Amino acid sequence: MKFPLLPLAASVVLIGSIGAAAAADHSAMSRQSSMSSTASMAKDNLSLTTAQEKLAWRDLSTRAASQPAPSNFSASPGTTVPNDITLRPIPRKVASQLPTLKPYRYARLPNEILIVNPTDNKVVDVINRHA
Repeated sequence: MKFPLLPLAASVVLIGSIGAAAAADHSAMSRQSSMSSTASMAKDNLSLTTAQEKLAWRDLSTRAASQPAPSNFSASPGTTVPNDITLRPIPRKVASQLPTLKPYRYARLPNEILIVNPTDNKVVDVINRHA
């Protein structure tokens, strides 16, 4: 009894590609779920120790260029960050040293770093240059 190899090979390739597509879809959904759950962990209050602020300043101040704050913006916890200030994700290295910062974004201003809740763009902490 002879089996036609071409239909069998096509079936194997089709089944393999369906499995690969399902795995890729699952991976993308896991990343999206992880990002949304990380953002949902961010709160509008954050309390860092002086040592944590020094570490955050040291590591974050060298990763982004300082940007000017709009003239009508005064950074303090609870204020909303204007759209013209660029927010960056906390780098992995910093998040591994200070896990409490992981779900937040930050902005580097001339003499301060803003830690911002990405869900509502509210400042949760202001780290001064002399921290």
